[in-house]
Amino acid sequence: MIAVELINHMIPPLKPTDDGHKAMVWMEELRMNQLPVIEKGAFKGFITEEIILEDNDKTKPVDEYELDGLDCFVSTDQHFYDVIKAATDNELQMVAVLDANGHFEGVISVEDTINAFAESTAVQEPGAILVMLMNQRDYSLAEISRIVEGENARILSAAVNSDPKDMSLLRVTLKLNKTEVSHITASLERFGYKIIGRFQEEEIKSNDQERYDLLMRYLNI
Repeated sequence: MIAVELINHMIPPLKPTDDGHKAMVWMEELRMNQLPVIEKGAFKGFITEEIILEDNDKTKPVDEYELDGLDCFVSTDQHFYDVIKAATDNELQMVAVLDANGHFEGVISVEDTINAFAESTAVQEPGAILVMLMNQRDYSLAEISRIVEGENARILSAAVNSDPKDMSLLRVTLKLNKTEVSHITASLERFGYKIIGRFQEEEIKSNDQERYDLLMRYLNI
């Protein structure tokens, strides 16, 4: 899924000549606390509720405020992971989308991105999740896939992150298309892989809302 497919066309941009009062009214109507600002098709940044309230003058034109997130944008063909990264790096809830010529195409909200991910095949298709810990030099998705496929299963998605306790180690999280994975776990361990987490389908379903809420709180920036 790429950025252009996630644009929320219900979020309108402000013009530099719009004032802080108009920005606040739109934010209240849309139940948002930030909006993009564009000038002749060029992205100028985001105006936030906090910026306006701190300035304590709603009569000022938007371009007289110090805007946030001037670099908070992605190109139309970037992956939705890049959208999340841009939002977290800039501590904003929206990311602007620009075409190849730098023309503003619209914005994506973090919530829309998370919802799109939750609806993806990798999330919706039944299956268990395995979490492995390994040295960076031992990581080979091709080798792991070979072992998993040898047990008549397949990997729906994979995420790789450095271990927070030891940067020389990797945490590899796999979503599989099987709900019962004891035999897969045994095969991976037989080849020397350390399994540090296993989540069966029933547990995943029961905790879906809790994990979604936790993620949204983490991203409530």
